[in-house]
Amino acid sequence: MTAHHDHNPHHDHAGHDHTHHDHAGHSHAPKVSRSNERAVLIGLCLTGSFMIAELVGGYLSGSLALIADAGHMLTDTVALFLAWLGFRLGSRAADARRSFGYSRLEVLAGLLNALTLFGLVGWITWEAVQRLFRPEDVLAGPMLAVAVLGLIVNLVVFRILSRADSDHVNIKGALLHVLGDLLGSVGAIAAAVIIWLTGWMPIDPILSVLVSLLILRSAWTLLTRTFNILMEGAPDGVELETLKADLLATVPGLANVGHLHVWSLSSGQTMATLEIAVATGAEPAAVAKEVKQNLAKKHDIGHATVEIDWSGNGMQCPAGRPAA
Repeated sequence: MTAHHDHNPHHDHAGHDHTHHDHAGHSHAPKVSRSNERAVLIGLCLTGSFMIAELVGGYLSGSLALIADAGHMLTDTVALFLAWLGFRLGSRAADARRSFGYSRLEVLAGLLNALTLFGLVGWITWEAVQRLFRPEDVLAGPMLAVAVLGLIVNLVVFRILSRADSDHVNIKGALLHVLGDLLGSVGAIAAAVIIWLTGWMPIDPILSVLVSLLILRSAWTLLTRTFNILMEGAPDGVELETLKADLLATVPGLANVGHLHVWSLSSGQTMATLEIAVATGAEPAAVAKEVKQNLAKKHDIGHATVEIDWSGNGMQCPAGRPAA
């Protein structure tokens, strides 16, 4: 049987009056640190500026490896931009039309950029194959100079970001991107040295393909994460059955959990809705409050909507599928 929901004015909704629960009246976004936002913005400006310089340097020196490394710096720029956008949009208050705010724009931008990066990888790979059959001369001196400057810029950006809140999901993601680009810069330096000492030009397209694999990995990760968020899939590390079992084992007075759904609004913003049955003699408001506290502290779910099943007739999802 489908659970009965009491919608009278005194219906308890996660420990507060349902009639006064206004989603537009409070923010669901995580707290924004100005120091984090400033660190990401500085890193974004440095990385984006040198990405353009490296692209020009790759064109002038004839180095496809530098162009590929500029492409990988593009992934860093995208990651930093999305991190900054997340901080910036997170500071905007929700309104009556968009009760969850504007954070999902970050996800849409991530999806668009992931698709763009796939196109970039395809172009670099095609050019690399052409150059293996028809090698082109590369100016090792300018290539080496630009690659060394790229390494320095990446080290500076990594230093800036590592001094920010590295536990924040956006900062952590940006740090991983910069680490990947450090490897690309080291590879470009090695290729320039090899060309300078031996004149072996195929190392340039070979290295460009290797760097493209880094871009492909970043693009695939970005695509799968944004797609999962847009499909309202459970975030990484969240198993609904495990979550349900933990609630039943740790929350006093909780008899059953149903209609459990967990998803992400954007990166780092996990939401949940669930229905609970309360044991005989337990206080419903206290149980609901304990459930929300458990979700927040143990599972990092900052916003949960808890519905109480007053009928005790069992729980089943409206579509007829068993509740999680």
